[in-house]
Amino acid sequence: MFKIKTPAIVAMSMAIGIVGGAGLTTVAQTQTKIIIKPAANDQPNMRSALDNLNAAMVYLDRAPNNKGGHKGKAQSLIKLAIAEVRAGIKFAQ
Repeated sequence: MFKIKTPAIVAMSMAIGIVGGAGLTTVAQTQTKIIIKPAANDQPNMRSALDNLNAAMVYLDRAPNNKGGHKGKAQSLIKLAIAEVRAGIKFAQ
């Protein structure tokens, strides 16, 4: 009879739990997006871009130092991109 050691069982259980949890999270997020953004003219791709730009700004704000000016330049460009995405959303409405 094949005997599996306890650490292997724990590792497999954790892997199954992580994969299963990730799948459920994806389904939940997809369902939430469908409920929140039902209108056809709601610009879901533009709104996703806006969400990602805002998230990028949060990560940059958390980053230490200015990285030789590159962090500040990136923040300026993200602010400009956010303004352009918002203008695009407004134009399409």
